[in-house]
Amino acid sequence: MEKENLGKIRHSLAHLLASAVLDLYPDTLVTLGPAIDTGFYYDFEFKKPVSEKDFQKIEKKMRETAKSWKGFEKSDLSFEEAKKLFAGNPYKLELIKEINERNEQITTQKSGDFVDLCRGGHIDDMSKIPAGSWKLDRIAGAYWRGDEKNKMLTRIYGLAFESKKDLDAYILQQEEAKKRDHRKLGKELDLFTFSDYIGSGLPLYTPRGTLIRRLLNEYIEELQTKENYTQVWTPQIAKAELFKISGHYNKYKDDMFKVVSNYSDEEFFLKPMNCPQHTQIYASQPRSYRDLPLRYTDFAMLYRDERPGELSGLARVRSFSQDDCHIFCREDQIDQEVDVALDMTKKVMATFGFKYRYRLSTRDPKKIDSYLGDPKTWDRVEKWAEDIMKRHKIEYFDGPGEAAFYAPKMDLLVTDAIGREWQLSTVQIDFVMPERFDLKYTDKDGKEKRPVMLHRAIIGSPERFIMILIENYSGNFPLWLSPVQVKVIPVRTNHNEYAKKIFDLLKENNIRAELDNEDKNLGGKVRDAKNQKIPYWIVIGDKEVEADKVTLESRDAGQVGQISKEELVSKFSEEIKNKK
Repeated sequence: MEKENLGKIRHSLAHLLASAVLDLYPDTLVTLGPAIDTGFYYDFEFKKPVSEKDFQKIEKKMRETAKSWKGFEKSDLSFEEAKKLFAGNPYKLELIKEINERNEQITTQKSGDFVDLCRGGHIDDMSKIPAGSWKLDRIAGAYWRGDEKNKMLTRIYGLAFESKKDLDAYILQQEEAKKRDHRKLGKELDLFTFSDYIGSGLPLYTPRGTLIRRLLNEYIEELQTKENYTQVWTPQIAKAELFKISGHYNKYKDDMFKVVSNYSDEEFFLKPMNCPQHTQIYASQPRSYRDLPLRYTDFAMLYRDERPGELSGLARVRSFSQDDCHIFCREDQIDQEVDVALDMTKKVMATFGFKYRYRLSTRDPKKIDSYLGDPKTWDRVEKWAEDIMKRHKIEYFDGPGEAAFYAPKMDLLVTDAIGREWQLSTVQIDFVMPERFDLKYTDKDGKEKRPVMLHRAIIGSPERFIMILIENYSGNFPLWLSPVQVKVIPVRTNHNEYAKKIFDLLKENNIRAELDNEDKNLGGKVRDAKNQKIPYWIVIGDKEVEADKVTLESRDAGQVGQISKEELVSKFSEEIKNKK
C-alpha cells in the first residue's frame, strides 16, 4: 500500500469517527480531525464525559456506518452558506471566518449524512480498508488549536495501518515501550525526579542519575581532548542584543526565558543555545590564520520555554545541556574538521551499539526568504554537505525544511531496540554567524578574512540521550555506565567478614560496589540485585571462604562460576575500560 493511500485511509477514518460520535452523542461539538503518522485523531467538546470504556460502542458504530459510505462528495460553499451549515458550532465558524479572510474557497466533504469542512484526500470506498487494520487507541486532553488559553477538548486517537499484522506489530511495540518508559524506570532505579516546587520540565538528578550524566560527559570530553578540542564556560544569561545579532531573537524570542534585573533596564534572556556566546570568545582578541582552527566545547546549561503540554519526562524539558562544540576555521579546513566530527560520532554510536542513518536537513523551497544569508552560499553549502556524506558512504535521506535558519544540517537519527528513531548528533557548516558578528582573522597575505563556524554535537542533550539509553537498554546499563556495577552478597552473617574484604578490594580498584550484609534471605538479596538491574553480583558462602575465591553471577549471561579475586578485578577492569 502506498504511503499516500494509507494517509487517505487515516483521513477517512477520522471523518468516520466524528460521524459515529455525533450519532451516539448528538449534542457533541466536532472540531478538527487530521491523519497522523500512526493513524488519526479527532477533537470533540462533549457535554457528558466519554472514556475509553466507550470505545467498543464507538467502534461498532463506525463499522456500521462505514458500510453505507461509498465515497466523499466535495462541495464549494459561499461564506454565508458555510455559516448557515455549521451554525451552532463556534469552532467551525472560527475556521470558516479565517478561510474567508484568506480569500480561500470554503469546501466541505460529505459521506453518508456526515458533512465536514475539508479540502479532501479520502479513500473512494471504505470497504477497501483492510479488516482489523484499525482501532481506537486512547483519549487525551487537548486545547483547541493547541493554545492553553483556549478550551480543553477531548481528543480521541485511533490507530490505522496497512494490515492487521502491521497494527498488531505496532501495538506490541507500544506495549514494550510502556515497559521501557524512562519515567517509570527512572523512578524505580532512582535516577531523576521532578518537583512541583521547582517547575515542570526542570529535572533533578539523584546521585545515581548524576553519575550517569558525568560518565557520559567525561566519555565525550575524553574523545574531544584527544582531537585538541578545548573546553570553555559561558554565562547562562546574556543581553538581548546578542540574540538580535545572531538572529535567534526574531526566530525564537517566544521560546526564550526573559530575565529581569533589579538594577538595570537592559533586556536579558536565559540562553537557549551556546553558539552566540562562543562567537564573543572568538572575537575577544585578534586572530591569525595560524590560530585556526579553534575548537570550543561547552557543557553549560541551556533553557527553553517549552509549552506545558509538550513536556515529557527527559524527552522534552525546559533545562538541559549539550555536548556542544563550535569550530572556527578557514574554508580550506572544513572538510578535515567535519571528517573528525563524523568519525568521533561514528565511534560513540558504535560504543552504544546504535544503528543509525543521517538526514540532510535543507531549506524549505517554499520559504527560502525565511533563511538568513546569501542563497548562493546556501546552494553551495547544501551541495557541500551532500558531497561529504557521499564521501563517507553515509546512508542519508533528504529533509527539506529541517535546516537551521542559518545553515543546513547533517543530522544523525538513531534507531533504538524497538524500532523508534531519535535525532541526536548534528554537524552544520555556517557562513552566516561569522558574518553577522563580523568575525575576522588575518590571512597569510596580511588581508582580513572571514572564518567559517562549524556547529557540532555528538550525543546532543544528555537529558534526551539518557532517556534513550534507559529505554533502549530497558534500564540494563552496560557495566561502565551502571551506577552500581556489582553487589556483594554474603549468604549468612558469618560470611560478612570475607564479603567485606571483597567489597573493599573492588572499591580500591575503582569498581562501584555495594555490600548487602543484612541478615535476610539469600533469595531476597539476589532478587533485589536483579530488580535494581545491577550487572553483576557476587555470592559469598562457605565454599568461597574456604577457596579464597568468589562465585560470580551476571545479569545478562547468568552463572559465570567461581573465580579468583585477581580474575574478578581483571575481568571488571577490562570490561569497563573497553566499554563493552
